[in-house]
Amino acid sequence: MNLRKITPVRTVALLAALLAPVAAQAHKAWLLPSQTVLSQKGFITVDAAVSNDLFYFNHNPLRIDDLVVTAPDGSKVQPQNEARGKYRTTFDLDLQQDGTYRIATGGDSVNASWQEGGESKRWRGPQAQMAANVPANADNLQVRHNHRRIETFVTVGKPGELGAPTGQGLELVLTTHPNDLFAEETASFQFLLDGKPARDVAIEIIAGGSRYRDSQDEIKLTTDAAGKFEVTWPAAGMYWLEAVAPESASAVAGATRSASYIATFEVLTQ
Repeated sequence: MNLRKITPVRTVALLAALLAPVAAQAHKAWLLPSQTVLSQKGFITVDAAVSNDLFYFNHNPLRIDDLVVTAPDGSKVQPQNEARGKYRTTFDLDLQQDGTYRIATGGDSVNASWQEGGESKRWRGPQAQMAANVPANADNLQVRHNHRRIETFVTVGKPGELGAPTGQGLELVLTTHPNDLFAEETASFQFLLDGKPARDVAIEIIAGGSRYRDSQDEIKLTTDAAGKFEVTWPAAGMYWLEAVAPESASAVAGATRSASYIATFEVLTQ
């Protein structure tokens, strides 16, 4: 590039691009089904990735070690043809029941750091394994307890009921059915944290195709005292929702607790 030929207008545009908000490039984790509504029983494929743009594979595959697919009758469906590539994980699901399926991954993890013999030590893993891997009286011990849930929903035939909340972490109570969302209509939801209404949860909703927009056009909301919120979908398409609860004390002694939730929804035309 010849810098002498950059006009003032181009200079401003170039600076604006370089100084664009970092949040716009934040990595986003998601599950994306090939279909969210099926008229008859059959297969779907699900992509799982962490990307800069929605829903475009350009960063890392999402690990799905904790994947749980719950059928309408509460039984578990095993993924088929699972594969992890450079930028995405994929798997197939054979949906042989009428009703709504919940596809979810995530869970509890603990991040710990401390000093030992003048060296910095770190460990990350399930809460149940912390005692065996982290010295209880370590110098400068810092512990962070994380709970994250990533999910999406698929319906075969008529939308059906979803199972009761587990009472663990940040969970979405679906007052409006997740496969019955329409453009320009208002949907109602509620968040629970460990089974109780979660107030002041920060919510961000972004439509897919962000790679081809000048801005994220995010919708930002906050839950009320009952953990409830409403959103009016501006247009049809795939949407990514992320919610983060205020930090709190953890059941892990001395730890700070963070809880987040991510979901993918399809909004249809009326």
